[in-house]
Amino acid sequence: MKSQEPMNNTASLTNRSSKLREQFIELYKSEPLLVQAPGRVNLIGEHTDYNEGFVFPAAIEFQTQVGIATRKDRRLAFYSENYGERLEFDLDHLPDSKSGIWGDYVVGVIRLLQEQFGDLPGLNMLVRGDVPQGAGLSSSASFEVAVCKAVLGATDKDLDGTAIALLCQRAENEFVGARCGIMDQFISVHGKKDHALRLDCRTLEYRQLPIPPNIRLVICNTMVQHSHAGGEYNSRRSECERAAHFFAERREGVNSLRDVTLDDLRKLGAQLQEPIRKRCRHILTENLRVLQAAEALEAKDLNLFGRLMLASHASLRDDFEVSCEELDLMVRLAEKKPGVFGARMTGGGFGGCTINLVLENCVLAFKTSIAREYQSETGRVPAIYVSSAAEGAGVLI
Repeated sequence: MKSQEPMNNTASLTNRSSKLREQFIELYKSEPLLVQAPGRVNLIGEHTDYNEGFVFPAAIEFQTQVGIATRKDRRLAFYSENYGERLEFDLDHLPDSKSGIWGDYVVGVIRLLQEQFGDLPGLNMLVRGDVPQGAGLSSSASFEVAVCKAVLGATDKDLDGTAIALLCQRAENEFVGARCGIMDQFISVHGKKDHALRLDCRTLEYRQLPIPPNIRLVICNTMVQHSHAGGEYNSRRSECERAAHFFAERREGVNSLRDVTLDDLRKLGAQLQEPIRKRCRHILTENLRVLQAAEALEAKDLNLFGRLMLASHASLRDDFEVSCEELDLMVRLAEKKPGVFGARMTGGGFGGCTINLVLENCVLAFKTSIAREYQSETGRVPAIYVSSAAEGAGVLI
C-alpha cells in the first residue's frame, strides 16, 4: 500500500512553505509571495457539471503551492519542482496553441489574465504540488487556480473567487483542450475546511454543509491512469449535448439536460439511441441524488448519504459507462468494511480513484485490508490518501 499524507495535513505545512520560500530566493534572488490551491474530491454528482446540474465536492488537503515575484523585463520564468524543468516565455509573444506539456496550463491562464487586465509585468514562479496526477483529484485545476491567484497577488490585480474559477475553466477548455465543467476550479477557490459544497453549476449558487468531525475522506487510487484531455471524457460530453438537442427540439425551455425531467425521458426516451438514452438517464438521476445527498448530510444521515453514493456508482458503471473493473472492485471491497458509510468512483472515470466516507477510528483497518485485498485481486498496489475537507485557495503564511 502506498499511503500518502497531504502536505498540509500536519505541522509540516509551515516547514514546506518555508522551504519553498528559501528555494525561491536561491533560484531568483528575490522575496516571493506564496499561495496555495487545493485539489478536490467529488462526494457525489459526476458528469453533471457540464450539463448545468448539481455537484457536491470538497477541497482536499493536497495542494499546489506557488512562489511568485515580479521581474523588470517582460519574461515569464517558471520552474516546476515536480518535473525538474524550467520554462520561459515572452509575455508579448505567448504561444497561440498548446504544446502538450504542463506549461500549457500556465500559458492558458496568463493569456486570459492579459486579455482581461492588459500587459502584465515579467514574473518569476516556482511551483510544487502533491495532488496526485491522473487520479481524478483535479491536479490541473489546482495548478491553474494556484497560478492565477499567485499572478493576481503579485501584480495587485483583483478578481473575486467565482471569476477566478471561470477564468481557469476557460483556460482549460479553450487552450489546454479539456472540456471540463466548472466544478473543479470552483471548489479549489471556494472550499471550506470541514465542509462539502453543494453547487448549482448553472447559477453558481452554492451551500457549504459541514461534514461530521469523526468522518474522514479516504481516497483509494486504483493506479489505473486516465486523461481528460480527449477520448472518452469528451465523447460523453458530446453524447449529453446530443441528448439535450433532442429534447430541445421537442419541448420548450430545454437548454441542457438540467431542464429535462424523468417524465420527459419516459415519454420521449424510446426515440433516442440506446447509448444516448442511458447517458441521459444517468444525468437526470444523478442530479436528484445530489440534492438528496445534501439533505441527508444536513440531517446527519450518513447511512442515506452512503446509499446514494453506491447508487451513483452503479449509474456511472451501467448507464454512463465510465467505470472500469478496478474501480468496481474497489467499491465492492469497500462497502463490506466496518465504519464505511459509502463508496463510489470519483472523477471522470476510466480509472483513477474511489471516494469512501469512513469513521475516523476505522481508517487504519480500512486502509490495511482494502490494500491487501485489492493487490491480491489485481496485482496492483493501490495508493490510499486520507484527508479532511480543506480550505480553498489562499495566501500561505
